Amino acid sequence: MSKAANVGELEFRNQLVALLPRLRRFALSLTGNMSDADDLVQNSCEHALSRRHQWRPEKPLDSWMFAIIHHLLIDETRSMRRKKEHIPFKEERFPQAAVSSMDKLDAKMRLKLVAKAMQLLTDKDRLVISLVCIDEMSYADAAETMQIPVGTVMSRLARARKKLHQLVNKAEIAV
Repeated sequence: MSKAANVGELEFRNQLVALLPRLRRFALSLTGNMSDADDLVQNSCEHALSRRHQWRPEKPLDSWMFAIIHHLLIDETRSMRRKKEHIPFKEERFPQAAVSSMDKLDAKMRLKLVAKAMQLLTDKDRLVISLVCIDEMSYADAAETMQIPVGTVMSRLARARKKLHQLVNKAEIAV
């Protein structure tokens, strides 16, 4: 392997390592479970490293990695459906976000509502919210990641936000 190829490989690996926190957050938003999210990130990194030659350096690495995570999750979901395994929601899947005890309780309850509501969304809606709202990806980058037009991202996001809002409000009224 040439020196230039080694530098390219090293730069690729460094960029991949720098993306790990975002990849974990994205995977967690899709799976709702830190253990499953970590497994998904690990699998996606293995996939990316073994298929590095498929990445186009002119395209953002994060979009490519998010697409890999998305496709691996689809594959895992199909596999789980065949096995008909159900993973129940657990409260400790998400970290606490507030400081005071009342704020912690309120944040924990709201986060639980949002997490439950996210899991009720379709996979497409959960994906677009995760990319744009949680990872703060641009519409164009999300469109490239999802391999759909930008307009579709925008309309899907609007519908997904509305549905998520309705689900959370419905749950708050029921509590």
